[in-house]
Amino acid sequence: MTPSKFEVESRKIKIGTFEVCPIPTGEFGLDGGAMFGTVPKVLWEKTNPTDDKNRIQMEARGLLLKSPGCNVLIDTGNGADFVLKYGEKLGNKFAEMYGIDQNGPSLLKSLVKFGLKPEDIHHVVITHFHFDHAGGATTEVNGKLAPTFPKAQYWAQWANYETAREPNLRERASYYPANFQPLLDAGVLKLLKGPVENFIPGISCLISNGHTQGQQIIKVSDDKTTLLYCGDLVPTSTHVKIPWLMGYDLHPLTLMEEKQKYLGEAADHSWYLFFEHDPYCDAALIERNGHDFAVQKRFWL
Repeated sequence: MTPSKFEVESRKIKIGTFEVCPIPTGEFGLDGGAMFGTVPKVLWEKTNPTDDKNRIQMEARGLLLKSPGCNVLIDTGNGADFVLKYGEKLGNKFAEMYGIDQNGPSLLKSLVKFGLKPEDIHHVVITHFHFDHAGGATTEVNGKLAPTFPKAQYWAQWANYETAREPNLRERASYYPANFQPLLDAGVLKLLKGPVENFIPGISCLISNGHTQGQQIIKVSDDKTTLLYCGDLVPTSTHVKIPWLMGYDLHPLTLMEEKQKYLGEAADHSWYLFFEHDPYCDAALIERNGHDFAVQKRFWL
């Protein structure tokens, strides 16, 4: 249920030849304190109510850029092969701990609504390899893990792959080889090094190191409209304020500087921000609010 203070408009967006299509991949829950770090609960629970385990509702929302001859998917959500990927004990615990609703929206169900099958996806862009962003990148095929999208080129950052391959103690519970090793084995993973303009025509990547090393923020643009797929730079519309960070963020001061830079461009040039984890809206326009930022309008796309 959307908090009553949020007003959300419906709007369709097209950027170049791309139709902008939100792809809900599954609902789950995360501890509210972890999601808002040092922000007092009395402030964030007004817009993000908790369950009896102090978890707030979350969405794992990918983005489909649909056009004739080129379908691009940005991020893939949690995935559903928990037992196969993480072992029976961890897989079941994983789904229970994060309150994952396996009967709700899913990556493949959402694609079907746009008339697409896995074979119809040409490119998959992974912002970073945390399980809630890359879990749907691989799937079970004849008892083994393989790329979910058999005809797609996958794109990620080399720095993030290095982090995923040898994760630090803070992030070890978020990175799993099952979400990237099958892509390497199949020879479909292309690793970029730093920001790249138009690595797919109309699609560029910016770099953020505050949440995790080598996260790529995806910019989709034509001569009129720009959309920034925020990933975990700004996971929900509530996190637009610069100091509202997650406890999961590795380098808070770095992340605040990145938000100041990228959100400043978004506010000044009326870019849409697309939120991966907000259950109450898909996107928003923002504005400057003194030395900070505020949401101007929220949208369902």
